[in-house]
Amino acid sequence: MATHTGNTTEEFSQIAKDWLATARHPKTGRPYTEMVYQPMLELLAYLHANGFKTYIASGGGIEFMRPWTEGVYGIPPEQVIGSSIKTKFELHDGKPILVRLPELNFNDDKEGKPVAINQHIGRRPIAAFGNSDGDLQMLQWTTAGKGARFGLIVHHTDADREWAYDRTSPIGRLDKALDEARAKGWTVVDMKKDWKRVFSFENQ
Repeated sequence: MATHTGNTTEEFSQIAKDWLATARHPKTGRPYTEMVYQPMLELLAYLHANGFKTYIASGGGIEFMRPWTEGVYGIPPEQVIGSSIKTKFELHDGKPILVRLPELNFNDDKEGKPVAINQHIGRRPIAAFGNSDGDLQMLQWTTAGKGARFGLIVHHTDADREWAYDRTSPIGRLDKALDEARAKGWTVVDMKKDWKRVFSFENQ
């Protein structure tokens, strides 16, 4: 909020694009747009091929994600749900713009995720995929609907190819959601055991 207050939405989008064009992951040296999970890309391709409409529901900033999700995931900006900063309409030299304000509009995490999904989509999803306690309420709400439902948790167990974390991690903690997955019969994917490749650039 402090660093980008006063930017227009167009200016902030360009800042995000410029950063993504130059920033590199410190471990792999690759662009962050390549640090996406190959199994996730395969799942999205399968769902799209079979007529499903897919959304990203992330705690990350919605205006940061929208410039690149379509190229990487095949998910257009209007199907991205995330945390947001308040904006206001202004006229600058007769030109209408939207300006970012120093105030949080919505935090799309934990209890906020099903609320945001309902506001953006207007219906309950039939499948949800998460990887931390921040996704627990989304998975609870999704799988509680009528008819066939599917919930999946990705368990980050591969410290060599990615990062191992779960119950005690200060970032991306997976504790309550892991217990509930086992109690509710949600699918738990063990990254180390179940994924042949984590990233598309790995050797097959």
